[in-house]
Amino acid sequence: MSGDMRLTTERLVLRPFTAADAPAFAAYRSDPDVARYQGWEAPFSLADAEEFVREVGPADPTAAGWYQFAVEADGVLVGDVGVGLHLNLMQADIGYTLATAYQGRGYATEAVRRVLAHLFEERGLHRVSAECDARNERSARLLARLGFRQEGHRVRNTWMKGEWTDDLLFGLLATEWPAAADHGR
Repeated sequence: MSGDMRLTTERLVLRPFTAADAPAFAAYRSDPDVARYQGWEAPFSLADAEEFVREVGPADPTAAGWYQFAVEADGVLVGDVGVGLHLNLMQADIGYTLATAYQGRGYATEAVRRVLAHLFEERGLHRVSAECDARNERSARLLARLGFRQEGHRVRNTWMKGEWTDDLLFGLLATEWPAAADHGR
């Protein structure tokens, strides 16, 4: 399978990135509120965005490594969901980013839920993991809403943007997924 994967929900299309996405991608990644708990620095240049979409656009979502879904609502790029597929092809890490203007509308929950359904129901993965900065309460609540279990709290574990930060670790097993998918609706 190539990078032409498309997943849909009632309101969203999750698809490969294209060159046309670079300006909107750079814009939301340049927002200090969006970048606060992420590994990149704001502003995020258009050149970096163009390089990113050039690299991830043709990636194979079924191969080990990171695949990034562009999240589109009403024809507008509103965020992204990344899936880091382990070498064993049975486990993955997941991450997500949403433009500030589109937060608080359920888009992140809807997008991540659709990706989880794809990973568990269509691809047969055993486990999906996630982690977030412990200060990012909205992200931790989203993971809990989708059925993730908090499995750890690494104190002052990550040096990021000039300070030590705590990491929260989450996990979700395929055997927990159907109930988790229903619980978070």
